Amino acid sequence: MASMDVQNDDGKELDESIGPLPISKLESRGVSAGDIKKLQEVGYHTIESIAFSPKKQLIIIKGISEAKADKILSEASKLIPMGFTTATECHLRRSEIAQLTTGSSELDKLLSGGIETGSITEMFGEFRTGKTQLCHTLAVTCQLPIDLAGGEGKCLYIDTEGTFRPERILAVAEKYKLSGTDVLDNIAYARAYNTDHQLQLLVQASGMMSESRYALLIVDSATSLYRTDYSGRGELSARQMHLAKFLRALQRMADEFGIAVVITNQVVAQVDGAASMFSVDPKKPIEG
Repeated sequence: MASMDVQNDDGKELDESIGPLPISKLESRGVSAGDIKKLQEVGYHTIESIAFSPKKQLIIIKGISEAKADKILSEASKLIPMGFTTATECHLRRSEIAQLTTGSSELDKLLSGGIETGSITEMFGEFRTGKTQLCHTLAVTCQLPIDLAGGEGKCLYIDTEGTFRPERILAVAEKYKLSGTDVLDNIAYARAYNTDHQLQLLVQASGMMSESRYALLIVDSATSLYRTDYSGRGELSARQMHLAKFLRALQRMADEFGIAVVITNQVVAQVDGAASMFSVDPKKPIEG
């Protein structure tokens, strides 16, 4: 997918230094180009992604020894501040977080402004309650200017159930008086067919985000493939570990690129006897 030059209202390109640091900067700090290529092949495209990873994840990469991993982590930690800071500085960073409109002013109010960037937002509900439609709307609104509660970026859409419909995107784009062709071109779509593929798509997504500006990553839905790929209590531990790894990868991308991550989930009835008897709504999201 071709990269997109992000421009401001005057048509001038924004400063490329804004955002995550490319992993290529490590080459000037003694890390070989060959080692950098090995890291990129497994999904490490920014210095932040290196700094946020434990050493054991680096040393399992073919060609990366423990000594090399120590060197890489040491140089990455010099470029990325990871120690203590004041609450005042934390408050200032929080005030700069963008929020994406859902297209509904009332829902935006409930969310204190909209979908927050740098975080994972889970939407769960029963079948046909509008989860996928909201995902389609967000795929468009994330492309709006920031002063219109958008993110001025592209959207990555991972579909696990085959429910993505471009015609819905065009209808939402028409509502906001946007070019339907441009809006569709700014959405990178992929269909996930199993849980391993779903996780592997995040590796590709990381590479794409390092080359172009994205504001939103959607996974609709995050758990449906886990219900079919893993069955019974015998595979419960493996399922939970794989799902935790997937969710951790999503959070790392939110931290690394400052994007909003939206995942959808279905619900299951909670059959706990007395607990359900006194519960207003006994349903809960799958996997908790």
